[in-house]
Amino acid sequence: MNKHPIGIFDSGVGGTSIWKKIQELLPYEYCIYLADSKHAPYGDKSADEILQLAIKNTEYLLDKDCKLIVVACNTATTNAINYLRNNYPIPFIGIEPAIKSAALNTRSKTVGVLATKGTLTSSLFHSTIQNHASNITIIEQQGKGLVELIESGNMNADETRMLLKTYVQPMLDKGIDYLVLGCTHYPYLIPLLKEMLPDDVKIIDSGEAVARQTKAILQKNRLLNTASTIGKQQFFTNTDAELLEYFVLSVPVDKEVRFLDF
Repeated sequence: MNKHPIGIFDSGVGGTSIWKKIQELLPYEYCIYLADSKHAPYGDKSADEILQLAIKNTEYLLDKDCKLIVVACNTATTNAINYLRNNYPIPFIGIEPAIKSAALNTRSKTVGVLATKGTLTSSLFHSTIQNHASNITIIEQQGKGLVELIESGNMNADETRMLLKTYVQPMLDKGIDYLVLGCTHYPYLIPLLKEMLPDDVKIIDSGEAVARQTKAILQKNRLLNTASTIGKQQFFTNTDAELLEYFVLSVPVDKEVRFLDF
């Protein structure tokens, strides 16, 4: 199975921020990316809706003979990862806000978390805080509307800048020195965030950690692709293929991006 693909799914284009880190660390792996943009954002849906979408995406990728699946969506991870691991025979990698790292390094003892409603209200999110940040003040902020703006390609629009500032400023006022991005779409807002955050406020996302974990699990299960040629990359979306192509265009690999009605 080591030549089989890695499957990656997200509620849209945001998980491409995770794919880029995986491709950078594991260039010989063949990846299949599934962007469920038609149902974005997941963060506003019920737990059962999120679970059903995660099952649908998983079964599509299993039909493509994926050897491992990365749930490149914080909301889907927090609401569905346990079910997926218990009901399907391959390894799953989830995405969680990197609260532990921020809690270990904060000096102000105040950390901001920008995430979707689905992540912030999940039991997994709150257990993570209890386990790793019980002595830290966590300022939670729902990023309502941000996923939709990113999904429409408006990362640098004035509307995006103004909305983001309304979310970030109250956290700054409360003295955060770390901002944890709890949605895989949000790394695409880092250029804007750097304009609004003081130099002493660090931004943390999960991309590199997820890539390292993916490699570790592949090694543990003897699933690493031992080929010496760069792996082909396939991307599928159920909305705008051109938009998805825009998000992966900067990575110079053999890739195919197309619409798929799923």
